[in-house]
Amino acid sequence: MRQPANRSYSIGVIRGDGVGPEVVEEGLKVLSRVAAESGFTFSLTEYPWSASQYLEKGVLMPESVLDEYRQLDALFLGALGDPRVERGLLERSVILTIRLGLDLYINLRPIALYDERLCPLKGKVPADIDMVVVRENTEDVYAGVGGTLRKGTADETSIAEMVFTRRGVERCVRYAFELARSRGGRKHLTLVDKSNAIPAQDIWRRTLSEVGDEYPDVRTDAVYVDAAAMYMVSEPERFDVMVTTNLFGDILTDLGAVIQGGMGSAASGNIHPGKVSMFEPIHGSAPTIAGRNVASPIGAISAVAMMLEYLGEKVAAQLIDTSIRELLTSKELPSLDATSGLSTRQVGDLVARKVRSGADALPQA
Repeated sequence: MRQPANRSYSIGVIRGDGVGPEVVEEGLKVLSRVAAESGFTFSLTEYPWSASQYLEKGVLMPESVLDEYRQLDALFLGALGDPRVERGLLERSVILTIRLGLDLYINLRPIALYDERLCPLKGKVPADIDMVVVRENTEDVYAGVGGTLRKGTADETSIAEMVFTRRGVERCVRYAFELARSRGGRKHLTLVDKSNAIPAQDIWRRTLSEVGDEYPDVRTDAVYVDAAAMYMVSEPERFDVMVTTNLFGDILTDLGAVIQGGMGSAASGNIHPGKVSMFEPIHGSAPTIAGRNVASPIGAISAVAMMLEYLGEKVAAQLIDTSIRELLTSKELPSLDATSGLSTRQVGDLVARKVRSGADALPQA
């Protein structure tokens, strides 16, 4: 996204459920610090969509609010889900409505290991785990084509259709090629599908080949999803940029989060290039630890960094990323989960202080 001349950004905030409000608060704390150090400003608009809102008032997010979102620069989401509410109701009402309504067709998930001790894989170091997954974000089984017949009977039948359009596949593949080219160095793009067992996914292979002709500097290969899961554990160093379907990307990126240090460490961007996009940690609402001030806010803070990168504040984004890396390598931040021994607020304070000291070390213009 192009950086506004006045460097002032309008951000919508959905704190959500469970640990969502706690980790969002720390993300905003770091955002305030890095804004002060980097010279940009921002305004926040709070949205109440959550289980509490639904249980108290019977209100879900209306589609009409999408027009308001389109006037923002970005959305920042905490987490959704509550055991008191029908499974998936809140997620469909908010996340899927936003993804489909704003056509956020890219789900971008960096997977990077900051410190060797965080990785559950034997012998893997940060240089081995540094990839980005480009997940198609509006089609596949998440498009909602299908349904259930004769529910609750012996003849119950449930159908969910995978939907792949040439337009949807091509824009995702093209984005992945551009990303692979921009990352420099390896310039390697891997397609992950299951086209041997699901012939409809051949559209991905053909599109990769045809679009690839325009990117002769980017090396490509394709692997089946089961093999990709195996390689992420045995040879994560083989991946640079991965492009895949909505369903497979949803699964593989959670595996990626674990190998980089835990679900509390990872962030994602729901992106429509050049338009308002949404950023969030990928962990769930974790209701069992909600309100205890122990959830790791690193995923949410990393989501803030992704948001700033997208908005054009690259120095600010790098300040946050470097701060997290240094806190982990120095062991000031012992882990990326709820057992670090530090409270949610303490971790946010650590990152904010590190951002400030990192900014002080930057060359002055």
